[in-house]
Amino acid sequence: MIKAIIFDFDGLIVDTETAWFEAYKEAMNVYDVDLPLERFVQTVGTDNAALYEFVQQQLGENVSIEEIEAKAASFYQIKMKTPQAREGVKDYLEEAKQLGYKIAIASSSNKEWVIHYLNELGLLSYFEVIITSEDVESIKPAPDLYLKALAALAVRPDEAVVFEDSLNGLKAALAAGLKCVVVPNPVTKFLNFQQHSLQLNSMAEKRLAEVIELIKG
Repeated sequence: MIKAIIFDFDGLIVDTETAWFEAYKEAMNVYDVDLPLERFVQTVGTDNAALYEFVQQQLGENVSIEEIEAKAASFYQIKMKTPQAREGVKDYLEEAKQLGYKIAIASSSNKEWVIHYLNELGLLSYFEVIITSEDVESIKPAPDLYLKALAALAVRPDEAVVFEDSLNGLKAALAAGLKCVVVPNPVTKFLNFQQHSLQLNSMAEKRLAEVIELIKG
């Protein structure tokens, strides 16, 4: 029996991923270097190590990572001036609350980042547990974030379902023994998701109760 819903944050609740991809792409375009989507998507749901390695390969020692970061952050702030939750998110949170589910976030980002956006979106009050990078030794694709969330919610893996937008997140959920519903964003929709319980284009596609019914077998 499902007792809890655990959400990823970036790219799932609010699409920061597409904004960051566009921002990094614009930052690198300043130096006449392209950033292919397949390179950027490796970093989604985890840290930026692969992205930084690619940037260094393309730009050499002439341009520092810090310089690219600063430019990308500037572009990002403009794009995310008025953040909006992804389609169906608020409805799912409301429905989860009405159905009596415990609700959590398990994010590879830091707590300040997550809480800032939840406040901006007016969604913070829905979550009783927020687990972020500060709470674990290893972020996704390691299962630590989800295992910590399960412990904080006091539920077993078979009593919870995860919503994710990235391959790294899916791997983390599966490694923690959880059912995972994938809801890709424009950056992650081309990824080859496997072993997930269900894939949706957005949370507006099916009601939460329908999703739970479909995957509980």
